[in-house]
Amino acid sequence: MVNDSPKPAKIGNVLHPVADVSSAVRFYATTFGLSAKFVDGDRYAALDAGGTTLALAGPEEDVTGGVPAASFKVPDVAGALAALIAGGGTVVRQPEQGPHEVRAVARDPWGNTIVVYGPQ
Repeated sequence: MVNDSPKPAKIGNVLHPVADVSSAVRFYATTFGLSAKFVDGDRYAALDAGGTTLALAGPEEDVTGGVPAASFKVPDVAGALAALIAGGGTVVRQPEQGPHEVRAVARDPWGNTIVVYGPQ
């Protein structure tokens, strides 16, 4: 028997757009004890939220227009978007090269914003 189901995608992070990355890092560290895993200046920070990454996106990296979103890490962004469209979702932003990955923004059939990203 052949299993044609796709491999489960991983939620790589939960993206939160913020106006000031440094202030947001301090806020989440002080308020919730989250530690920085990676900081890219005022563009982006990844915080360790106990098995989940809280991604803080500054204005330059805000691909969702200010909307928090789950970000799905996939091996093939184009293939994941094709499956998303086939399932009734829509693409908001076509795949584009980011500083660390290829990423796209989409909506599920219920209007929830998601980011789909993968290797360059």
